[in-house]
Amino acid sequence: MSIPLSSKVIDFAYTHTPKEEKINFGFFGGEPLLEFEKIKEITDIIESHKNYDSQRVELSIVSNGTILTDEICSFINKHDIGYVISCDGRPNVQDLNRRDKNGNSTSAIVEKNIRKAINAFKLVPVNAVYSPLTLKYLPDTVRYFSALGVRQIYLNPDFSAEWSKEDIESLDSVYNQIAKLYTNYYLKKEPHYISLFDGKIAVILRGGYKPIERCRMGKGEFAFTPDGRIYPCERLVGDNNEKHSIGTIDGGIKIEKMLCHTLSGDRINSECLECSIKDYCMNWCGCSNYFSTGYYNRVSPFLCASEKTSLKIAYKIIQILENIIGPTFYEHLGGFPIANSNV
Repeated sequence: MSIPLSSKVIDFAYTHTPKEEKINFGFFGGEPLLEFEKIKEITDIIESHKNYDSQRVELSIVSNGTILTDEICSFINKHDIGYVISCDGRPNVQDLNRRDKNGNSTSAIVEKNIRKAINAFKLVPVNAVYSPLTLKYLPDTVRYFSALGVRQIYLNPDFSAEWSKEDIESLDSVYNQIAKLYTNYYLKKEPHYISLFDGKIAVILRGGYKPIERCRMGKGEFAFTPDGRIYPCERLVGDNNEKHSIGTIDGGIKIEKMLCHTLSGDRINSECLECSIKDYCMNWCGCSNYFSTGYYNRVSPFLCASEKTSLKIAYKIIQILENIIGPTFYEHLGGFPIANSNV
């Protein structure tokens, strides 16, 4: 992305974000740190903008973990930039889908940089994507990250994968294995944030997802490509599908293009409308739905089963831990469950 285009994107964010909301500028790719010099320039533009407010503006970088120098670490700390590494697990899992352009393993360098990041930063969230091929390894992935010192673990399914009935039936066993690890970490006074459960514990305690936490495709969330196109979510950029674009930075957002991104209509699952846990479920996630079903507002059998299973287990975790050690999830009630993993 050129610097002039970046400046327009920054102006767009400052102009269109409601004053009561935070602004999060996220660098993503590909690997954004390949363009570290440009990230430094763009960060300077963000922070020197006439509307910049350090209490309101947040910056983040999502990296594949293959690039992390001392200079990068210093810059990230100086500017208080959130840093997230994507890693799917041990070498046998990581190297299935995350090899370099020449087909070489990335697991060793990524593990090295996870360790480096943990020494350099206060928080180091690691994001693992799992598929039908790697679902069974998820408990071991959690153990692997924990052994490296990772305490903020995000587990996200590949919604575009073909999840079979057998895969769905195995969710209960796999998720329960992770729940045992999660509970044991708490009992050892070493709490880990594991997105699969912590997000649901927060939602349970707070009585469902709040409006600002739900999918805000094209309303509170935008992604901008190097050619100036605007998308309603960064996950939809990689699909290389022009129909997802809702306008351009120079031409603005086209209302007629937004119509296809509605989350209501005749494609929505009728059973979701009557479901007793609909307020606690991510049935509203437009991009997850699209990659699963081809529609922004139709939930797949996998997402439905995964949400029900994680909610059921999260409720069980609350009961177990609060019966043993008393009130536990203060941060979750406040909407910041990740904070509990940094004690």
